[in-house]
Amino acid sequence: MGFQCGIVGLPNVGKSTLFNALTATQAAEASNYPFCTIEPNVGRVSVPDERLGRIAALAKSAKTIPTQLEFVDIAGLVRGASKGEGLGNQFLANIREVDAVAHVVRCFESGDITHVEGTVDPIRDIETIETELMLADLDSLEKRADKAEKQAKTGDKDAQALMKVIAPALAALREGKPARTAAIPAELKREFRQLQLITSKPLMYVCNVEEGAAAAGNAHSAKVLERARAEGAEAVVISAAIEAEIAQLADPEEKRAFLESLDLAEPGLNKIIRAGYRLLGLITFFTAGPKESRAWTVPAGARAPQAAGAIHTDFERGFIRAETIGYDDFLACGGEQGAKDAGRMRAEGKDYVVRDGDVMLFRFNT
Repeated sequence: MGFQCGIVGLPNVGKSTLFNALTATQAAEASNYPFCTIEPNVGRVSVPDERLGRIAALAKSAKTIPTQLEFVDIAGLVRGASKGEGLGNQFLANIREVDAVAHVVRCFESGDITHVEGTVDPIRDIETIETELMLADLDSLEKRADKAEKQAKTGDKDAQALMKVIAPALAALREGKPARTAAIPAELKREFRQLQLITSKPLMYVCNVEEGAAAAGNAHSAKVLERARAEGAEAVVISAAIEAEIAQLADPEEKRAFLESLDLAEPGLNKIIRAGYRLLGLITFFTAGPKESRAWTVPAGARAPQAAGAIHTDFERGFIRAETIGYDDFLACGGEQGAKDAGRMRAEGKDYVVRDGDVMLFRFNT
């Protein structure tokens, strides 16, 4: 599994249309009224990676298995959601479980699709959602802080450690800043993540524009891109309407011709996936053989045993070595045997840091 991404935004911004297109399903009802998504919809999509096909061809694999990521479509939030307005806290809870947040922002004008605020203003909409998420985090954290602070005063070591991450997060939220801006010591990052604060999640903005602006964006999306740069966030420009059309095309050549007719190099899904991988610092390694070639996702900086563990916990527990070929070497040498003959296969130990594109075979004891 690559990562889990929660799709949030105001009602009628194109969230469910985008979700349906990305997952090539109609699991989420897309309608022109608020709260049409009553339960969070979950869909998995294969991560497109041309390298996998090339590796599989050289390995003469019977099948290829791409890595996957999960999208969670969460009902449209409205002003006051943190206090239970609309469908409120029921949906805020769903966001706490994801790895990253994709905030879909309406960047198109339309007389046919109503806007809950009456006008299209992406920055106002972003601030509405962000405020609700910060208020929800603040309420949650203040309750936890009261209990932890009392326990810390009795000398409870765990509570004292907890307060070291709660205190800076609370300070940021009380200043009207998302929890991700809090200064958290590197050694406490794990504890900070365990707080499951919504505004601590890595964030990308998805600017949903009209079809004619999908290639270059428009004035609305330009404002969002500028905000993202200032925040150090990711932002992509897509047209949910175009993505919905692409999802209906089964033939790759038809898809390519359709994209070319719109002056687009690739589907929006590819841009969203790359942005998500950058946000979370993820890389891909591969395994290859006659039965299957497969892509796997691990955090950048993962060592060989961790990569083995992505396949099976037994592989990590009994790790001996990783027989590794760089992707470029695998291609240049015509596959595994050619890389071996050319001395390009390396035996790497437990301290080896996996590189993006590595083709790996793990040796382990059970």
